[in-house]
Amino acid sequence: MSIELITFLVMVAVFLLGCFLCKLPVSLSMVLSAVAGALVAGRGIPLRHLVEGMFSYVDTIMVIATAMIFMKVIQESGALDAVSCVIIEKFHKLPALMLCLIMIIVMFPGMITGSSTASVLSAGSIMAPVLMLMGVPMLETACILAMGGILGMIAPPTNLPAMVIGAGIDIPYSGFELPLALLTFPLAFVFVLMFGYKYVKKMDYAAVQAKLNNEPRKKFGFRVYIPLILAIVLMVLNKLVPAFSLGMPLIFLIAAAVGCFTGYKFNVLKMAKESVNSVLPVMGILMGVGMFIQIMTLTGVRGLIVTACLSLPELGRYVAMSVSMPLFGAVSSFGSASVLGVPFLLSFLAKKEIIVAAALSLIASLGDMMPPTALAGIFAAQVVGMEKYTPVLKKCLLPCLMVIIWGVLFIVFANELAPYILFT
Repeated sequence: MSIELITFLVMVAVFLLGCFLCKLPVSLSMVLSAVAGALVAGRGIPLRHLVEGMFSYVDTIMVIATAMIFMKVIQESGALDAVSCVIIEKFHKLPALMLCLIMIIVMFPGMITGSSTASVLSAGSIMAPVLMLMGVPMLETACILAMGGILGMIAPPTNLPAMVIGAGIDIPYSGFELPLALLTFPLAFVFVLMFGYKYVKKMDYAAVQAKLNNEPRKKFGFRVYIPLILAIVLMVLNKLVPAFSLGMPLIFLIAAAVGCFTGYKFNVLKMAKESVNSVLPVMGILMGVGMFIQIMTLTGVRGLIVTACLSLPELGRYVAMSVSMPLFGAVSSFGSASVLGVPFLLSFLAKKEIIVAAALSLIASLGDMMPPTALAGIFAAQVVGMEKYTPVLKKCLLPCLMVIIWGVLFIVFANELAPYILFT
């Protein structure tokens, strides 16, 4: 048995012991596993590499923090309630279209923060009562929130697993928008219709309308929507105009600052503190992932995994990818993206790497539905008032299988799709 394999087994063992036996946070377990790997490989405690790894994803961490502040601003100002009311009022006679638009609202926090938890706990907590008022049962509502959170995490403009995978082989996060949109939105619309359409088409609109929060629209009018419109305009300009390069963190901060004056008044400092606190676990995981990957690279473990992936036959790679990435993602979808996503991407270098990286990020995202952590599923169950998460997992098994198949198809036909969906 090679020293690289021994090191890898020790790192995994320490990681699992930290998470499940000692009940430590995922981020701290990753730090301890990185230190253990370095010690077993005879590298001592390489502080320089640990610090360097910790800052590997500092740009991504800045995006998460500022995006969550923006998300909290539009929630506190009343913009999210206003958008929800408009959609239901304008489209209640078209239940299929209304459900699709509600799904976009559920996904939206994940789209800008890269966190499924942000989707479920913010927009999900607002839309869950509305869905249940429409007649959607508690279980189906939880499934909509869980799958919406996962797909929102992968949808553009912010996809953290894709950023992590791209950073592993120095692919800039550019040109991912259309592939990610095609990977996520069709599935999202299928799932929300699968779970909710037969109930919503019998909806009593008068009863639902009485429970909606219309006050922000009546009190502030059009100005309550300005932060959302501004953020979208700045994002578009950031992509289309090369000279206009603000960066995502600054865009979110500008839109958040404007949002402080367009709706309800709130304590800005308190709100910012709560926003950052709510995503600290995600940012901590990214720091731990960076250390973990840095030590894997230093000790040769990463090369071992890459070699193992490259040595698999093509069919074996698809099977291994479909099984291992969601299961490893049970601990951390970001960890799955970095530890397994990068080697699998390298094994498919004959295909268009942006499409492959996007599809791998989709498959890795299913880790947020896998027990024991199952962040998206557990929080979705809690939001709707369910005591146990298990029924949500059972109900979402078919959608999860559809996600894997959809992602694999994009990888298989990556070169054929590239001329139509890549513009870089």
